[in-house]
Amino acid sequence: MTSRKDILALFNNQKPEATPLFSGLISVTETGLKSEGLHFHETHHDAVKMARAAASTYRVSGFGSAVVPLDMYVEAEALGATVDFMEGSERAEYPRVAGFLYESVDDFTAEIAEHAARPGHRAREKDKDNSALFAVSAVQKGRIPIVCEAIKLLKEDVREEIVIGGYIPGPFTLLSLLVETGALYMSLRKSKEQVHAALEYLAQVLASVGKAYHEAGADFLTVHEMGGSPGALGPKLFESIVLPHLQTLFSELPRPGVLSACGRTNGAMKLLAASGADALSVDQTNDLARSREEVPDTLLFGNLDPVGLLSQGTPDEITEAVKSVVRSGADAIWPGCDLYLQTPLENLRALVEAYKKS
Repeated sequence: MTSRKDILALFNNQKPEATPLFSGLISVTETGLKSEGLHFHETHHDAVKMARAAASTYRVSGFGSAVVPLDMYVEAEALGATVDFMEGSERAEYPRVAGFLYESVDDFTAEIAEHAARPGHRAREKDKDNSALFAVSAVQKGRIPIVCEAIKLLKEDVREEIVIGGYIPGPFTLLSLLVETGALYMSLRKSKEQVHAALEYLAQVLASVGKAYHEAGADFLTVHEMGGSPGALGPKLFESIVLPHLQTLFSELPRPGVLSACGRTNGAMKLLAASGADALSVDQTNDLARSREEVPDTLLFGNLDPVGLLSQGTPDEITEAVKSVVRSGADAIWPGCDLYLQTPLENLRALVEAYKKS
């Protein structure tokens, strides 16, 4: 098992003896769920079951972390989105948003302004303060209090053994869950001011959520900017549209904070580092050695393929991949994204054994 002490030391810029193995992304599998007698869909609504599910991968394999929530739609749901928890599925599946709340970014920002102007919201001199006041109220809604309770339970259960992570989407990723996709991307060209207003508000929401997770006992926070990464939007749009709001978010989040960016981000690593995150996590499409060269002074985590390798690969292939990650200069061995729910137990154990030998 990765030492909790080593991971916390890493975040304090102290080099541990061995490259730690853990994750700040969702790390549950059907095997772990079955070991706890849990169905995945029921873990999203019950703090006790959520905590047990989050710790189950550690319990069955020795993996070095437990992360909640177990889906990326908690904030979207708190803001009014309907989430399909896949209760009718025969196997474990991640939830998904059932439909978009807004047909355009303009519709979304109009509703923000309407709520901020309602009686009971104190008038502030700056729009940002009004937005922040409204954003804080979102923390009390939906499943966010359940996640906070799950963190407290994890703190009581496994905190002395492994690290506990809190997981939130990036501002652009959250916006993409609320606004119809075509309209959102059209707004990137025609309504940039409205996109910035929406992202400013969502950054405040996410900062409030992250603070709540930290106060509940999370050791670190991960911002998963899936839809708004340079790999998804391109470096120019990322720099002009997404980066300013990531900077706002990380300036307000408790430390330490990790930025997880999907897609190939080689050539844009300095932009990711400019977010203010304490560490960067990249996925399997990156050339990890090149990423290390681009940001030599930033903590770099990655970048094992969660499907092609960890779920479908052999133990020998996993061992070689772990060695490659270490040789490439990663500061921690991380899956490139959320674990595939059907990852075999023997592969999880092979991953932990490969870490021990690295």
